Amino acid sequence: MDKSESAYKTIGEVAKILKLKPNKKGTLPTHIIRFWETQFNQIKPKILNSNRRYYDEKTINLLKKVKFLLKEQGMTINGVKKMLNSQVSLKLDEIVDKSIKAENLKNKIVKISKIIKELK
Repeated sequence: MDKSESAYKTIGEVAKILKLKPNKKGTLPTHIIRFWETQFNQIKPKILNSNRRYYDEKTINLLKKVKFLLKEQGMTINGVKKMLNSQVSLKLDEIVDKSIKAENLKNKIVKISKIIKELK
């Protein structure tokens, strides 16, 4: 049974949502998310049940924005901090959202093309 979109997610689930690449052992690099928490004051998960982190939709969207700026745009941590604290951040929401939607569309097209090839 899948969680609803508005449900809190664990750090492992967030790593999957962000599509962070698993290490050689196959485990998700949750340490990246914990590091970003130390660098960006805006990232504040709920910490419950013996230090387990839970992320709401707002925090996950912020993490998507941070990943986009660091990994896809090649910005530095200080550059991302400045951007998140400025008015440019609002315009960035639109850019990141479009980028994520384009990535989802690309994934769907790849799946459809695989299904078509299997049918042939």
